[in-house]
Amino acid sequence: MNPSSFPPVPPDDPHRNLVIARPDKDSALSHVSVVGGIYTVLLSGADTAGRHCLIDMHVPSGGGPPPHRHDFEETFSLLEGELEFTFRGTKANLKAGETLHVPANAPHHFQNISDRPARLLCTCSPAGQEEFFVAVGVPVASRTTAAPPLDAAGLAVFRAKSASLLPQFKTEMVRPA
Repeated sequence: MNPSSFPPVPPDDPHRNLVIARPDKDSALSHVSVVGGIYTVLLSGADTAGRHCLIDMHVPSGGGPPPHRHDFEETFSLLEGELEFTFRGTKANLKAGETLHVPANAPHHFQNISDRPARLLCTCSPAGQEEFFVAVGVPVASRTTAAPPLDAAGLAVFRAKSASLLPQFKTEMVRPA
């Protein structure tokens, strides 16, 4: 293809700034406990003009979300531990150093199958999922704070709050395949 047929690169937007996330030092970052895991919002939609968000997830052994789907793309890069992902009913194990991408609208879920916490980076595009986690999670002091205990009543409250917010975040729970 002729290079002159491509549109020019748009000019720089001086209203957008460089963002550096320092999760162990920056008190302005959101750290929330979500059903036993600790999620830190490294980059929000406000930081990226809505293009994507980046979340540092610490997931306890046995932890992970139930089967669901949503209208945004989601990429996971596993830094520590081992996860079992189920995508459209097919299982795949993800080990530290590996990356997995879930296309929008596809049913999926994962579980930490190692005996220690897993740590992963989750990128959602476009942004918005970070707002869901902040809305349903319990604020904690840092990304290494122990998750507060969650009893049956607390889990029921979390599920009810999540269910009420899922439509706003274009997410739905699905039955396991």
